[in-house]
Formats: sequence, structure tokens, C-alpha cells
Amino acid sequence: MTKTISILGSTGSIGRQTLDVVDQLGVRVAALTCGSNLERMTEQCRKYRPQLAVMSTKELADRLQTALQDPEIRVMWGKDGLLEAAAMPEADTVITAVVGMMGLEPTLAAVRAGKRIGLANKETLVCAGELVMSEADLYGAEIIPVDSEHSAIFQCLMGCGDRGEVKRLILTASGGAFYGKTMEELRTAKKDEALKHPNWKMGQKITIDCATMLNKGLEFIEAMRLYRMPPEKISVVVHRQSIVHSLVEFKDGAVLAQLGVPDMRIPIQLALTYPNRVESPADGLDLLTCGPLTFAAPDLETFPCLKLAMDAAHTGGTACAVLNGANEEAVAAYLRDEIGFYDISDSIACAMSQVPVVQNPSLEQILEADRLARQAAKQYFLKR
Repeated sequence: MTKTISILGSTGSIGRQTLDVVDQLGVRVAALTCGSNLERMTEQCRKYRPQLAVMSTKELADRLQTALQDPEIRVMWGKDGLLEAAAMPEADTVITAVVGMMGLEPTLAAVRAGKRIGLANKETLVCAGELVMSEADLYGAEIIPVDSEHSAIFQCLMGCGDRGEVKRLILTASGGAFYGKTMEELRTAKKDEALKHPNWKMGQKITIDCATMLNKGLEFIEAMRLYRMPPEKISVVVHRQSIVHSLVEFKDGAVLAQLGVPDMRIPIQLALTYPNRVESPADGLDLLTCGPLTFAAPDLETFPCLKLAMDAAHTGGTACAVLNGANEEAVAAYLRDEIGFYDISDSIACAMSQVPVVQNPSLEQILEADRLARQAAKQYFLKR
């Protein structure tokens, strides 16, 4: 069970909910890192008094240090700060809740330090899953997923000593804000509509990914890496209620599912307490009031991002990093109202057709694929 924790991305949605769990468990906080939310970071540092606090820029770090006036809290900034927070000896567990590709290298640093990692950064396994998992084996790091879907699969596989018994992993998807919409309706869909997720309160980037269903595509790739399963043994179903968080089907016909209210504190807490379970700050599930549970096949034509992700999973190598890099650029542009909804999938497809795929890539080749994908997406925006 976790005694001391570093939280990478403490001011975001996952980071804040992790601190709720920390309060419940009485876990000590060794490090907090943040992008640009200086006010919230200041409040967190004053409450938890970490040994290390990290901001994204030197200017913000200087402002934080001035606001804190606490010589016992060391303040750093940028990539160096993230890497140090990820690997600091005082923490036995690292929650990686940094959004996007910037979470890859800090996660690798935590892996190489042999930490328990509560993984909430999808991009790490999407872009470099084979590398990360092989290094986790080498350094004895323990990777426990924090995403509700992957935590569900993790729980359903508890006690399964032979992965050959598994017939299929079944990821559930809420369908996001636009489930049931037509392609014609979505051509003019704006970010304000896309950000209205029916069940979860999350950051803007992941909420847009849910609206395009690229988020489920990323989880498809992540499942392939995390559980070392071929893509043929992974499927997606739409489950609007977000009560069944995912399922595992076994060869004998048995299907195990993990159910719970849509509250991220449940999988976060398990990542900290595993293999034990303790009282949670989250509400329990009442089967008598949660309503009917429904399931449907995803619409790959209306939501092409999911199909693109499945294609990248089958291709392997740096194709997944290209998919992710182009998507990050596209979502950022969509949130700035610079492109339309289907420009997201079109720019990803453009990048995937242009950037060469490297199999069994090194970290440097993964980072280069990411760079080329972002470049291709930006060029697409200029030509559209």
C-alpha cells in the first residue's frame, strides 16, 4: 500500500481527485507538479507541503516560490522538474496524470526508478507501450491503470494466472457528447457542444477525445500494450450509462464485469491500495436506482477516429505515436475554434498516410514520429 506519493499533474481533474483519496488514506505527498494553474498549485502546496513543487515555466516557478515563501519546499520548472518528481527516492508511488505526450519521459523515469505507477496518461502506452512495458519488467516497476476502463479490466483479471484463458477484452465507451448524431449534424459541431460529456467531468482534451471516440481508440491501443493482447482480442461496445466500466470474456464462456458509479476516485484509490481494498470517499452503486444498462456497437463511419486508432493498433510501431501526435494538434486547434469537427479525423488520416512507420522503435524514433505527425497535421490545417 502506498505511503508516499508524487502526483504529476496535481491541479487537473485526476490530480485533484487523487488528493481527495490521499486525504482519505492519510498518504504523504512528496511532490506535486502543475502546468499553469498557479493559484490552485499554491493552495495545494500550502496544504500538503511537498518536498518538491514543479511548474511548467521558470516564470511560474518564480511566482510560486514567491507566493509560498517556504524554504522547505523546493521549486523547479519544466522537463527537469517533472523527471525529478517522477523519480524522487522519497515517493514509492507516482500518479502520472500529465496530459499528452509530455507524460512519456516522466513515466519512463518513474519506471526506471522502480516505482509503483498509477497510470492516467494514455499517451505513454499508446506511443511507447512496448518500450515502457519491457522497461517495467527490467526495473521491477509496477504499472496499475487509473483509467476506469483499464482499472476494470485489471480487476477482472485478478486471479487469472494464465492470460491464455482470456478470449476477449471488452472496453465500454460512453459515446461522448455526440452519440446518436449524424455526420451532417457533426460537420458543424462546435467545442461547446463537444465538451458536454453526459457522465464524467474531465479536462477539455480528453472530453473532446470522447466526443470523437478517439479516446476509446487510445484505450484500445493501451489495452493491447498493458495486457499484452493482440488487437484481434480487443473490442469496444457503447454503454451510455458508464456503470459497467469494462469486461473480460474467458474461453469457457464466462464474462466478468466491473461495475461502479462513474467516479474516478474508485480506480485511483485501488491504484494506491492494491492488493487491498479500503473504504472509499466515492458513493456506492445502487442497482435498484441506476436504471437499465444498455450496450450497442460503435458507429465507425460517423466516428472515424476510433477506426483510425484500430488501424494504427494493427500496424503497430510508430503508427500509434503518429495517430496520437496528430490528434493532439487537431484537438488543440478545434478548442481554439480554428478547425471543424471532421478536420480532426481528416488531419489524423493525413498524418498517418504521410509519416513512415518504424517497427520496434527507440525512444528517439518515437519522439521523431510524434514531431512529424504534428508537422503533417499543421500543414493539413493550412491547406484545408
